Amino acid sequence: MKLKKEEVSLKVGSKIRELRLSKGLTIERVAFDSSMEYTQLSRIELGKINTSIYQVYKISESLSVPVPEIFNELYIKTNGSKF
Repeated sequence: MKLKKEEVSLKVGSKIRELRLSKGLTIERVAFDSSMEYTQLSRIELGKINTSIYQVYKISESLSVPVPEIFNELYIKTNGSKF
């Protein structure tokens, strides 16, 4: 099953938000630690913008999770297996 760019952005953003909330972190804290404006992180979480791999890397560092964890759910839903 192939996903459109907008679907990928929504799923990745949703996973970032889920991880952030599960760790009890505010959007402002993660944005600050990722060297971005909180409004940019909000747009990423809502799937309104397609961000760079580097930004995903910075967000993963702020959340203390490996980058693949952000994409695992996306991969499972489209391929049926984990990385």
